[in-house]
Amino acid sequence: MAEEIPLSIPVTPSDAGKRLDQFLAARLENVSRARVQQLISEQKVLVNGAPAKASLKLHGGETITILGEAQRAPLKAVAEEIPLDIVYEDDDLAVIDKPAGMMVHAGAGASDYARNRGTLVNALLHHMASLSGVGGELRPGIVHRLDKETSGLIVVAKNDAAHRRLGAQFAAREVKKKYVALVHDWVKKDAGTIDRSISRDRARRTRMTTRGAGGRTAVTHYRVVRRIDSTYGKFTLLDVKIDTGRTHQIRVHMAALGHPVVGDTVYGAPTELRGARFPLLAKEARSGAPTPTESRRSKSPPSRTVQRKGGAAALTLDRNFLHAAELEFRHPTSGGTVSLKSELPGELREFLARIDEQATEH
Repeated sequence: MAEEIPLSIPVTPSDAGKRLDQFLAARLENVSRARVQQLISEQKVLVNGAPAKASLKLHGGETITILGEAQRAPLKAVAEEIPLDIVYEDDDLAVIDKPAGMMVHAGAGASDYARNRGTLVNALLHHMASLSGVGGELRPGIVHRLDKETSGLIVVAKNDAAHRRLGAQFAAREVKKKYVALVHDWVKKDAGTIDRSISRDRARRTRMTTRGAGGRTAVTHYRVVRRIDSTYGKFTLLDVKIDTGRTHQIRVHMAALGHPVVGDTVYGAPTELRGARFPLLAKEARSGAPTPTESRRSKSPPSRTVQRKGGAAALTLDRNFLHAAELEFRHPTSGGTVSLKSELPGELREFLARIDEQATEH
């Protein structure tokens, strides 16, 4: 609702005969009839100073007062029949190989439908008879998270006891997690550790940063697997291990070094690869300057080649080249070691193959 609250609306004679809810739905900007009816049921709509029913017929000359906005019903995860790649499962837990593009659980930043559909949680509710309730109604079973555009292994708990024991392992930094990442340009050192605290970017709230004060400790270890010099630019394939699990940690840390993850336009990666070395983008990633694309991604295939004017080919990756490849933890009941691996998904293997054409490894 765009208008200020409380809001007074005069009813003109030309509106005589209209239902109250019909009149308000037409009068209020971006407010549905269902939301108007919710306002009326919450007694936030007064006609001549008194609550009224949605079906009230107006006569003209009344004054309608809107006292507040309708309270959104709290989001609740709902079961959806979505395919899952379950790589391990027993009575206490399951490990899922999550695809890129799937949110782990509903968020607060979009419409009700978009926030609450297609999530990993919704798929889990369909496939599993029980999930832990420690995380609340929106996050049943969720012990840790992966970014929407990151693929790979994620563990979920089926009961509260398993959830608490697994959560304690994550908090104590006992869980071993290894990721595979492809980043822009050549990382200078063959191996290194990034120990930079991470906090919310005050200028752009959807981003995290290493430059803010009062951030949370974040430690990332990387090892160079290979350096690639291709017609699309220079890249480094990395194995990455993290001691902590901060929001966007690997993405933020690599961008802070001037090596954004390929496909990660939020933190400085280009939208297309056309053979340039992108030195400016690396500077932008370090300085925090806005990147060209922080808007919604397209629904195009994850990896594709686009033919540009003059015959030049542009390669795109419509996800981040970041994959949670290995996960190791103690079983919450037996105490035995659970160690699992996930191969790179097809779109990332295909992308690597394309940049490997005519490439030189170092």
